[in-house]
Amino acid sequence: MSQARWTGERADMLPEIAAAVGFLSSLLRTRGCVSEQRLRVFSRALQEALTEHYKHHWFPEKPSKGSGYRCIRINHKMDPIISKVASQIGLSQPQLHRLLPSELTLWVDPYEVSYRIGEDGSICVLYEEAPVAASYGLLTCKNQMMLGRSSPSKNYVMAVSS
Repeated sequence: MSQARWTGERADMLPEIAAAVGFLSSLLRTRGCVSEQRLRVFSRALQEALTEHYKHHWFPEKPSKGSGYRCIRINHKMDPIISKVASQIGLSQPQLHRLLPSELTLWVDPYEVSYRIGEDGSICVLYEEAPVAASYGLLTCKNQMMLGRSSPSKNYVMAVSS
């Protein structure tokens, strides 16, 4: 498996893809119909497929750019990447539809992976990491000051009396 790294300060997408793959594998695991061996093969193949699929659509400096392309979607129709990988372990379309929610949206973005089950479901975060600023030159004056502070700032109120 290739380690996906491109330009940018934190361009590798492995933690995000691992979170997405782990989530989808756990959905298959909870139904108990897929052996651990097949789940391992599925997880490896899905990680490789997503890494390749996202290769030119991963923008850590603009995490929302390309989000629609990276979105994994099941809407009574199976996402083609999941479908292709599942066929490698012998899962048919009808089996997949029985094992996975009929409505699932999984967003795999730099620094955050989240999902929603159902059209009106709550959005749940699976993975979150704070972006790291590339250099002090990109930070605001306030953020530069906050980096050097070891304790939280104190709030002061200025009052003027006449």
